[in-house]
Amino acid sequence: MNITVQELQKIYKNGQKAIDQINLKIGNGMFGLLGPNGAGKTTLMRVLVTLLKPTTGNVTVNGFDIFQNRREIRAMLGYLPQEFTLFSRLKTWEILDYAAALAGLRNKSKRLDEVDKMLQRVGLFDVRERQANRLSGGMKRRLGIAQALIGDPKIIIVDEPTVGLDPEERLRFRNLLADLSRQEVIIILSTHIVGDISSTCQDVALLNQGKIIFNASPTELIETARGHVWQITATDSDLDRIKEKYPVISTLPSAYGYEVQVVAEELSGYEGKLVEPNLEDAYVYYMEVLEGKN
Repeated sequence: MNITVQELQKIYKNGQKAIDQINLKIGNGMFGLLGPNGAGKTTLMRVLVTLLKPTTGNVTVNGFDIFQNRREIRAMLGYLPQEFTLFSRLKTWEILDYAAALAGLRNKSKRLDEVDKMLQRVGLFDVRERQANRLSGGMKRRLGIAQALIGDPKIIIVDEPTVGLDPEERLRFRNLLADLSRQEVIIILSTHIVGDISSTCQDVALLNQGKIIFNASPTELIETARGHVWQITATDSDLDRIKEKYPVISTLPSAYGYEVQVVAEELSGYEGKLVEPNLEDAYVYYMEVLEGKN
């Protein structure tokens, strides 16, 4: 499986340029699309699932043009939008049964068996008879994830999937996607939460103001921040000045005041020690320091 995005641009009627000359190649495995709210992630996802037509550019999926071959491409897709709406009068299993039918599972007995298996996988089997409007927010999100995965799609696109999930549910979701990514499928995970992609994605792209500003492996992104992540021991009086001067990753109380972790090209005016960067450090460094120069 492969997706090729070429010179993709979307300009809305009000003149807003939501995505700007995007080029991407996405292959099997987990692909992370990371960026702040308003960066254009949802617009790009809606184009990829054939719900929104771009202003210019094109997208192909395994050689199929995304708009000339919409039926073929939609047959490959599982999609969880950022705002997932439910048929509130239906029971949990009925919503998933409807999604399974749309995914092409015609045999009723086999379809119901797949529905029960999926409900088990996302931890909703015990509430299968509950009406959707009586599910908790986290349960509704899990049901959205289930409808995206039912029918074994070859391309799974999920937009901000862990919003509203507690830490245990988020971990369950990550493990589920990690298991799926071992198969011959493409999983595109669009999020502003760095932790969602830190241990699961083989490839990552940063989107900012509609443009792809970085595209490589998470390891390569982390390397961009090496030598630029500092830990400073700060007093109460130092803390506000440090926050004004540098992007702060974390602030922890200590016996001497605070241990403050910041990203910067160079540290001046304060004593600090370099620390090993992680993906969150690298994301903040790239977005707030490197992009801040442009």
